[in-house]
Amino acid sequence: MDTSPLCFSILLVLCIFIQSSALGQSLKPEPFGRRAQAVETNKTLHEMKTRFLLFGETNQGCQIRINHPDTLQECGFNSSLPLVMIIHGWSESVQFSRSHVHLIGYSLGAHVSGFAGSSIGGTHKIGRITGLDAAGPLFEGSSPSNRLSPDDANFVDAIHTFTREHMGLSVGIKQPIGHYDFYPNGGSFQPGCHFLELYRHIAQHGFNAITQTIKCSHERSVHLFIDSLLHAGTQSMAYLCGDMNSFSQGLCLSCKKGRCNTLGYHVRQEPRSKSKRLFLVTRAQSPFKVYHYQFKIQFINQTETPIQTTFTMSLLGTKEKMQKIPITLGKGIASNKTYSFLITLDVDIGELIMIKFKWENSAVWANVWNTVQTIIPWSTGPRHSGLVLKTIRVKAGETQQRMTFCSENTDDLLLRPTQEKIFVKCEIKSKTSKRKIR
Repeated sequence: MDTSPLCFSILLVLCIFIQSSALGQSLKPEPFGRRAQAVETNKTLHEMKTRFLLFGETNQGCQIRINHPDTLQECGFNSSLPLVMIIHGWSESVQFSRSHVHLIGYSLGAHVSGFAGSSIGGTHKIGRITGLDAAGPLFEGSSPSNRLSPDDANFVDAIHTFTREHMGLSVGIKQPIGHYDFYPNGGSFQPGCHFLELYRHIAQHGFNAITQTIKCSHERSVHLFIDSLLHAGTQSMAYLCGDMNSFSQGLCLSCKKGRCNTLGYHVRQEPRSKSKRLFLVTRAQSPFKVYHYQFKIQFINQTETPIQTTFTMSLLGTKEKMQKIPITLGKGIASNKTYSFLITLDVDIGELIMIKFKWENSAVWANVWNTVQTIIPWSTGPRHSGLVLKTIRVKAGETQQRMTFCSENTDDLLLRPTQEKIFVKCEIKSKTSKRKIR
């Protein structure tokens, strides 16, 4: 039998745990993607004294440096040989509590983390497992013992970002697998990852653009988690909801009885017997956080026919203002029907103090409307083209503040084509409106 040395490389990861106070400084948030951030990250890794050593036939432990791929060649790494990765654990003799362990697994690694957690014997579980778009094929619909599940750690959270099915399979698992399961933008697909973005990806990644576009949504889970560390002061809030359709109507922006939680590293850890599905909207790039608002509007349509139209809203807050946000309300505006919808803002506008609501149909369409109403008697009363809009009710998800806005001009509540009306804060008492301009 050939007793020659084993022909494989062993990568030994030596993670030396030290007190956080010994770090000397924390990782300060820097603009995403800039070199300053990379320098700061490298500096922190160096201070933590984490070492990655490559062992082969010709060396006794050559150090691999983070963000320096040239050191792989210097250490004689051979990609054609099998690779064994050894990650050190801990010893009970040093009184290291399992509850302090946090495993983070991406894709297939999420289930591997779950297997690691369930394999640990004893009465005490590891503290936390985070699954980042856990793999779907072969795991979707399987029993909890064959995938990541809430039983694998004291607390399990999961982020689902690419659950869109192709030929009956999805890259990421769709079913809940943790105590809290987060579904950014519904979890099916992520903004900025469409094939229409291919040209932008070509500029960034060259010939690897197609690969980057395909895995964009899958990897978004990783970037969302990193984002929660880089922007600790502006955490993305998610809300308990049955599905994305209900969430898009603004019906789920409640934080009562634990119905909301922050996505990422700083999640509020509340182990529960039943998984909670939380939804949120994000931006297409870091920082991913948006601010969620529910708007509820009731129109009085002066005709019996639903009006096909679009609107825009301009919002004025104590910090910022947002101009002409497009609003589309179903297939037509019916009378005495309340419309609820979700609006998200990329910036914090502060407390909302004024709304400008505009009917965006063209002047030509308005003239046609008036002509038709003159020819055809819609009713026996006054012939006016327009919608009566008395109040707009708003709920801010992040602050949980509820507000009511009334028309600034109470003598004329009729909204006509191309017209813009101003709504200011008011208090509703019984069936009367008392305005309070702030």
